[in-house]
Amino acid sequence: MVENFEWVKDRFDHKGLLNPGKIVRPPKMDDRKLLRYGPSYDVKDMNAVFNWPDHYGKGRGLQGAVEMCNNNGASGQMRECGMCPSYRVTKDERDVVRGRANALRLALSGQLGPDALSSDAMADTMSLCVSCKACRRECPTGVDMAKMKIEVLAKRAETKGLSIRDRLVAYLPRYASWASQVPWAFNARDAIPGMAFLSEKLIGLSDKRSLPKWRSDAFQTKQMETQAGTTQPDVLLFADTFNRYFEPDNLHAAETVLKAAGINYAHATPTSERETRPLCCGRTFFSAGLVDEARSELTRTIKVFRPVLEAGGYVVGLEPSCVMTFRDEAPALLGDDWNADLGSRVLTLEEYLAMRHQSGELKLSLKPIAAKKALLHGHCHQKSFNAVTPIQTLLALIPELETEVVQTSCCGMAGAFGYQAETYETSIAMAELNLLPKVREADADTVILADGTSCRHQISDGTQRSAIHVAQLLADAIDHSAQRQ
Repeated sequence: MVENFEWVKDRFDHKGLLNPGKIVRPPKMDDRKLLRYGPSYDVKDMNAVFNWPDHYGKGRGLQGAVEMCNNNGASGQMRECGMCPSYRVTKDERDVVRGRANALRLALSGQLGPDALSSDAMADTMSLCVSCKACRRECPTGVDMAKMKIEVLAKRAETKGLSIRDRLVAYLPRYASWASQVPWAFNARDAIPGMAFLSEKLIGLSDKRSLPKWRSDAFQTKQMETQAGTTQPDVLLFADTFNRYFEPDNLHAAETVLKAAGINYAHATPTSERETRPLCCGRTFFSAGLVDEARSELTRTIKVFRPVLEAGGYVVGLEPSCVMTFRDEAPALLGDDWNADLGSRVLTLEEYLAMRHQSGELKLSLKPIAAKKALLHGHCHQKSFNAVTPIQTLLALIPELETEVVQTSCCGMAGAFGYQAETYETSIAMAELNLLPKVREADADTVILADGTSCRHQISDGTQRSAIHVAQLLADAIDHSAQRQ
């Protein structure tokens, strides 16, 4: 048809005098010189961190996963929640999923020069990605930038090494038990004038941000115990590093709820009595690109999980980013040692209880609490895995409690992101888009709920109001008199 139009044009205007400037001989639609994938386009093979199933190309499918970005623009929509939260602050094309994916595609295909994947320019391009996983759920073509960032971080760690700050964050699970024995020493940074200033100058931790407070009464897990006549518990309670050492009250609340519900549970503890270091999901190591260390942590942890899961039980945790690691990164990293079916049985506390409620098996009597309204902020990873709805289901069981979900994307804290001097201002700006104003608007009798450790810290820093884990609210609402009956 295009050729027919050209023929008519030539017959009636053989000198090209009419409609000057109109294109009647457009570029060929199959001319690869004009496309993103030109005649010389090529991606060299690479050692990718993850297996990218259902994708073609080099790097175990990483090439195809990156090339799934077709520039449709969904990631640049300025919505209240969802992707891409950093773009909502900067409005810079570089900081949208599309911009990062295009940069990765150019780097993988050699168009940005050698070693582009580990370059400073690529690090800058990925620096404001908060790994919220919103694109995993909302991108029409399924571009998963959170895992792609880990690929970049791993390559950079391999070639450039790590800063002191990166090591402090990454290895936190390894030294946490020692820190909890001398919490005053690790809390001195915020207690002694001038120490926060020095920490910013020396290692890049913003002096405008307080650090989590180490507790001397860290949560202690007991060796696995089961009810009489059973060989495996129905549920393993997984105590993550953050709640264990910074907010153990949340884990005690979870125990209270599980007991009140009559659930046969045990603690997830190392299989060897000689191994005293608690189990870990490897999340902090992923954030620094130390994939081998993350694999090591996951391997020792799933060794404990597997017997319970294969017997039909579940693993329950409190920190969303830790729980979702077993459903997202772990299957893509561990191959045959762990799969999506096993990962699907690792749940947040609310997911598990809501599942029991929907099946009619939940025996948990709840009474009205002092607060009549709850303001709920969902963790990014809960949103990505549709794990906010189960929270609403449970809160609806508390008599006389009205729940409002904050319509927002990432709180801006995103693990270490909010503590870094160079990203502190962006972190606060992200929180100020929706979350912090909504919390400030809430009256004093409204209880603020947030399952994420980082989310609670951001709310506290930004509004001077305390947010609590949903487990705490459920524990407070238990009707012990009804339970005894």
